[in-house]
Amino acid sequence: MAETSNYQMAIDLLCCHLGISEDEAKQQLGIKQPQQAQQQISDTQQALMGLTQEK
Repeated sequence: MAETSNYQMAIDLLCCHLGISEDEAKQQLGIKQPQQAQQQISDTQQALMGLTQEK
C-alpha cells in the first residue's frame, strides 16, 4: 500500500492523460497489490521446492 501512495501522482497522471483506470495505471507502472505480490511469492517458493506440477 505504501508503494501505491509513493506513485499516486504518476497514477493520477496516467489516468487523466491516457483515460485509463487506476488499476490499468498501476499495471503500467508495475505496481502490484499486496495479495498479488504475496501470491507471486508463494508460487515462486512452491516452484523452487518442486511442489507445483508442470503444465
